[in-house]
Order: sequence, then C-alpha cells, then structure tokens
Amino acid sequence: MTTYELLFYLVHLPVMVGWACLVFAPRSVVTAQVAHSGAIPLLLGLVYAALLFTGVFLGQSAEGAGMSSLPAVIALLSHPVGALTGWVHFILFDFFCGAWIARDAARLGLSHGWTVPVLILTLMFGPLGLAAHVLRRLATGAGLSLAGAALRPSSSRR
Repeated sequence: MTTYELLFYLVHLPVMVGWACLVFAPRSVVTAQVAHSGAIPLLLGLVYAALLFTGVFLGQSAEGAGMSSLPAVIALLSHPVGALTGWVHFILFDFFCGAWIARDAARLGLSHGWTVPVLILTLMFGPLGLAAHVLRRLATGAGLSLAGAALRPSSSRR
C-alpha cells in the first residue's frame, strides 16, 4: 500500500465517525462534540491545506495541472496528490452539508427517520442530498430561507 492509499483511507475515519453520529445518535453529546463542533472540518481542512501546498508549491502535480480549463482540471486530478486533494474537498463539504442538514432538520422539527435517507444521499451524492433537504423543507412548509429563523420576521415584530 502506498502512502497515498493509506492517506486516502485515513481521511475517511473522522468523517465516517461523524456520519455515524449524525445517523445513529443525532441528539447525543458525542454527536455534538464530534459532528457539530467543527473539529472534523478543521482536521480535514488542515489535511486539505497540506495536500494543496504539496501540489502547488512542492510540485507534486501532473504537468499542465490547474483550474483554468477542463484539460487542466483533468491533469490536476490525474496525479495522486491532486486526486486526494479533490477527494478531501468532496468528503469534507459533503460532511459539512450533512451536519448542517441534521441540525436544520432538528431545528425545524423534521422527523429524524426521514432525515436519515437525506443524510445517506448527501454522503453518497452530496448536492443531491442537499437538494433533497431543500425540497423537503418546501414540501413541509419550512420554506426556502436557509439562513435560519433569526432572519424570518416574527409576529411580535410586525
């Protein structure tokens, strides 16, 4: 097993623990400390930064790699450092969205039983899970305002 393969598996450990907390123990103190504290995004953000630094400043990337064109992005992702950087980006943002979905659904009083499939969809296909949550908000009358209750006018302010 190469160092890149080992790192690929290691970055999944905190994320999978976080996802398990969100699905199986949504109201647990451990879930609050692990999934909602920002610890996982901070940890993976540091890994992401190290990979990005390695690719950009230490030259661990394919020739022609960049983000200015599709061929440049293909070259970027064709090197193990570029692929890992992209993968950490994906799993970090999917997890961040999943944690937000779990908090938002709980705040809105949406059933956790119906939140679990949305979380699984977010884990597997990030943007589709986020879209499913937004559609569920619409279907339940929670609306499109994703900013939270603080921005909605209350009846006492009218």
